[in-house]
Amino acid sequence: MISVIIEDENIIVDKMVVINDKNDVNHLKNSFRIKKEEIIRGTDGENEYLLKVCEIEKKSIVAEILEKREDNYSIDVQIDAAIGILKNDKMNLTIQKLTEIGIDRIIPFYSERSVVKLNEKKEKWNLISKEALKQCQGVKFVEILEPNKLEKIDFLQYDLLIVMYEATQENNLRELLKKQKVIPKKVLYIIGPEGGFSEKEISFLIEKKCNVVTLGKRIFRAETASIVVGGVLKNEFQ
Repeated sequence: MISVIIEDENIIVDKMVVINDKNDVNHLKNSFRIKKEEIIRGTDGENEYLLKVCEIEKKSIVAEILEKREDNYSIDVQIDAAIGILKNDKMNLTIQKLTEIGIDRIIPFYSERSVVKLNEKKEKWNLISKEALKQCQGVKFVEILEPNKLEKIDFLQYDLLIVMYEATQENNLRELLKKQKVIPKKVLYIIGPEGGFSEKEISFLIEKKCNVVTLGKRIFRAETASIVVGGVLKNEFQ
């Protein structure tokens, strides 16, 4: 079903929605060629809406709210991803795929081996995430924090901290998850940049009670590891 993002200010007394985002209007009219009476789907980041198109104007589309549904897609466990900032295309891909998986929050961070000078601004990441949310029929917006240093992450708020490190073969992610006797409420997994973590950073993360694990003998690219670990954790706590 065709999906759009709804802003709170565009909802009229819980009965009608005015879609006036230029890109959404263009896609609905020219790409999807929607017609009056057609049913589409919307989300405001908290709820899902079933909408019937009533008016198609030059710069806006008016739709009637047929049904408002609670978010049945998200899970009870909050899963956040701290990602060492990657080159633009790789970072964009990571944000897109983590949105599709259903990660709750993305925390971009700089580390000792970060070599990237950002060309993209956070607004672009938010746009990529919202477009991915429409495609995958999700409801909840992904919160993307401003880039910051690794040591600025608030580790104390999490019940389970996981850092992926290619230099360790002693512990793997599957074994760590099997050891969890209580389902955590908030999980943070941490992926380093293209250059990986320094030993100093790993020591720092261990001091912060992070579990250092591996995905196995293969060495994954940072963007691949981000997606794989996110998928494993969502499936584990589904």
